[in-house]
Amino acid sequence: MKQFSQLIKTLDGTNKTNLKVAALADYFSMASDPDKVWTIAILSHRRPPRPVNTTLLREWASELAHIPLWLFEESYHIVGDLAETIALVVPSDEHSTEKSLTQFLEEMIWLKSQSDTDKKSYLFQNWKNLDYYGRFVFTKLITGSFRIGVSQKLMTRALAKATEIDEDILAYKLMGNWDPNSITFQELILEENESDYLSKPYPFYLAYAIEGEAEDLGDVKNWTFEHKWDGIRSQIILRNDEIFVWSRGEELVTDKYPEFENFVGTIPNGTVIDGEILPYPNGKIGTFNDLQTRIGRKTVSKALLKKTPVIVKAYDLLEWQGVDIRQKNYSERRELLEQLYETTTNEMPLLLSERMQFNSWEEVAEERDLSREKRSEGLMLKRNDSPYLVGRKKGDWWKWKIDPLTIDAVLTYAMRGHGRRSNLFTDYTFALWGTNEVGEKELVTFAKAYSGLTDAEFRKVDAWIKRNTLERFGPVRSVTPHHVFEIAFEGIALSKRHKSGVATRFPRILRWRKDKKIDEANSLEDLKALIPNTVKESLGK
Repeated sequence: MKQFSQLIKTLDGTNKTNLKVAALADYFSMASDPDKVWTIAILSHRRPPRPVNTTLLREWASELAHIPLWLFEESYHIVGDLAETIALVVPSDEHSTEKSLTQFLEEMIWLKSQSDTDKKSYLFQNWKNLDYYGRFVFTKLITGSFRIGVSQKLMTRALAKATEIDEDILAYKLMGNWDPNSITFQELILEENESDYLSKPYPFYLAYAIEGEAEDLGDVKNWTFEHKWDGIRSQIILRNDEIFVWSRGEELVTDKYPEFENFVGTIPNGTVIDGEILPYPNGKIGTFNDLQTRIGRKTVSKALLKKTPVIVKAYDLLEWQGVDIRQKNYSERRELLEQLYETTTNEMPLLLSERMQFNSWEEVAEERDLSREKRSEGLMLKRNDSPYLVGRKKGDWWKWKIDPLTIDAVLTYAMRGHGRRSNLFTDYTFALWGTNEVGEKELVTFAKAYSGLTDAEFRKVDAWIKRNTLERFGPVRSVTPHHVFEIAFEGIALSKRHKSGVATRFPRILRWRKDKKIDEANSLEDLKALIPNTVKESLGK
């Protein structure tokens, strides 16, 4: 654990990528094999389930620190991170522990099934036997929240440096449903075992947003264009008469989408399709809000399958007849995908994402303007001769998203931020004008946002909030309605789960409208008017 804690201290203390890679590579060269496996798991989001809820952690930490709970809570809101707060307030004794990272994680797995009394005793003993950074890391692992500014790509780069195995090969090895509690470093990294690859997806190729003008990319005829669909990026894998469906987040979601079982026996073995899972009610592409009714469900009922069926919009073909074809150029891969599609029946939940070519960049811009009407987020631009690469690379694939929707809203609630903004009120709730039951105007909350202002603007708003608080609800304050902000968002849909009746997608602050009074803010009707007609028609509105 000391080695791992020192690694986290080093990573936490620098923003320089090369220093992070060097620290990780040194660790992978020196750590024990079991600790290496668990470190890879932690940095690729494969953590053991949380054994203790955060309410108990806060109560027990305040008890061990001999401070009242209210003071701990206030400290927590100032610090902004629970593990850091506990590491700061809990005292250490003269003892120390020599347990490894693996031992701690095995104990945490065991701890989940124990009584609250045993959990409390275990935490007290280990909090006291660890130094500040050990306590911080230990508590991070207990909470299951471990974000330290190290991407899986950076971790893979360091692992490649330590093992001299190619980064792309390592990225492929680390995909899939492996268990850090049962696999060895030899099996995970060093061995070649064909059976392990039966269900494994390929690392996804990701695009950067266009920088500057689209025409700067050169001759438009060198590019193919597709709509950027707003669903779940996935790979559909057919091997050995079995189907495996993987999300981009490296989650095996086969059981969530039983519709795709029909692919077995129709799509030949040795096929991997890259595409987007989309809701498809009434034979039309739905909204992401529709898809959310399927996400996270442990079981999918017949009623839900009927109400919100899904399809795959196929983008690309990565494996064909059991052969990895990612190094073929995009045009060749698409031709093979189209040949495959022609052999399927209309009853299959599989559609091709249309590939388009244009004679001018003006024509491309016109098609992009139709995106919202077609239920897409914009366009994908793919160079005709591009291979399918690993991760986010510049040059061959770009995304050109449509401009966000915007609305002017009133600040009504605020909460403290996190991290470096933990001493400022930076998480805001916004409202629009509506009408109550007796016909009077009132402000109705519709969205939360916490990004988009400069540090100087956040400080000014924070100072104003502290002077104009109406009520306090724990860390939340209601404020005098006074300031108007322009809020941007990517998508919009009607929603019964929201008080406003509308759900917005990815809301953020675009600018502070100091030139507007609250009476000039928009209404809920203005917001609903932004919902595309195609959405209203599908809902019978």
